[in-house]
Amino acid sequence: MVGNDLVDLNEALHTSNWQRDRFLNKIFTLTEQQYIKDGNDSFRMVWRLWSMKEAAYKLYTQIYPCRFYHPLGFECEATNHSGAVKFKDFQCYIETTETPNYILSEARLNRQNLGSTIIKFGSTGQKQRSNELKERLLSCVGDSYQLTKNKMGVPMLTNGEKLLSVSLTHHGSYGAFVIDHWFRNGNVSIGNEAV
Repeated sequence: MVGNDLVDLNEALHTSNWQRDRFLNKIFTLTEQQYIKDGNDSFRMVWRLWSMKEAAYKLYTQIYPCRFYHPLGFECEATNHSGAVKFKDFQCYIETTETPNYILSEARLNRQNLGSTIIKFGSTGQKQRSNELKERLLSCVGDSYQLTKNKMGVPMLTNGEKLLSVSLTHHGSYGAFVIDHWFRNGNVSIGNEAV
């Protein structure tokens, strides 16, 4: 199982006000707030920690199907581009990549390299971008698979016989998807490559 989350930094810069009163206290633990204050770039650290929490939440809800909002409960430990997130007895490992344009985090139960495929959208509008992301995912796995959701709204791929864990994320001009295994379809490898 896998969870991922992407933050378009330009979108975050123009649509969020993370410095407003009480925002940090509602989302981040005291340790995380210290990461933000001590870091070279507080803006980037806020969104890195946010993407780590979101990726971990997506993984958690695949294992324990339920919906809730408790960002303070997901506590991040961040080092370089790796880290971990804990929530009660749950712990997962995080790999993060940062570019000038986005931050992407991926959560797994064991340490693995990033596997998300990142796309820059050609379309505008949230619904069109969501559809573009799904179409790109399905074009990589072939016609035998369909994208579906379970009762909790968690996405998965199925061919009628197998269920594959998948995570999708999009924000602003970027999207990403990851399948929880190394999948090969002809000459197309789903892994650390940009499409």
